[in-house]
This record gives sequence, C-alpha cells and structure tokens, in this order.
Amino acid sequence: MENNSRELQARKYLEEHRIMELLHYLTSSLLFFQPTKPREYLISLLERLRIAKETGVSFPVFMDHSNIVAMFEMMDSAHRGTISFLQYKGALETLGLLTEDEDLKDDGDGITLQKFKDEVDKRAQKIWSAF
Repeated sequence: MENNSRELQARKYLEEHRIMELLHYLTSSLLFFQPTKPREYLISLLERLRIAKETGVSFPVFMDHSNIVAMFEMMDSAHRGTISFLQYKGALETLGLLTEDEDLKDDGDGITLQKFKDEVDKRAQKIWSAF
C-alpha cells in the first residue's frame, strides 16, 4: 500500500511541476539540433530558461523561423503552399508541442506556412512560460 502511495506522490509531483513536458521538450530540442556536446547544450538551454523566467525576457525558442520554414517545406514537397492536417499534427507531436490529451480539430482547410509558424511560436511560448 505504501508503494502505491509513493508512486501517486511521485506522479502528482511530476504533473504539478510539468516535469515530463519539460523533459519531452528538452529531448525534442536535443534531437532536432544534435549538438556535439549535449550536456552543455541542455545546461545552456535550462540556464536561458531560468534567466528568462527571472528577468521577463523572451523565452528560449529552440527553432527559429528558418527551421520552421524548412520543416514546412519538407512536408510540402509538392510546393502547394499548404500541408495536410495529419502532417501538421504529426509535426506538432514531433516537436513536443502537442499534449497527449489535446484533441485538435481538422477544419478541412490546409495548413499554410503562416498558420504553421504562428502555431509553433504560440505553443512554444506557452510551454516555456509554464516552467
């Protein structure tokens, strides 16, 4: 019985502090950039996050606009200017910007580059500000 209580306490702690989301986001960033010194990269990212939290400056974004455009262009191989809803959802999942319980609705319109950039920016800021 005590084991179960300890497990519940641990799970509650992780949820309260959004540790699993932070780890998922850090891992996504690490895999995206694949730095030669991963520990130093993660320390630097966490330090920038701490400074942003304390000073109110912009939160670190692991993808700049050129990265977002490149990702969009890889998915839009036919150069139609839009990607499908499934590609969009998959990209958000890959980037760690979609929560497990979130249920996105497909409005039937393709996702434009501008919408994709806006959503990635908005979701990244939301995640960082929560830590």
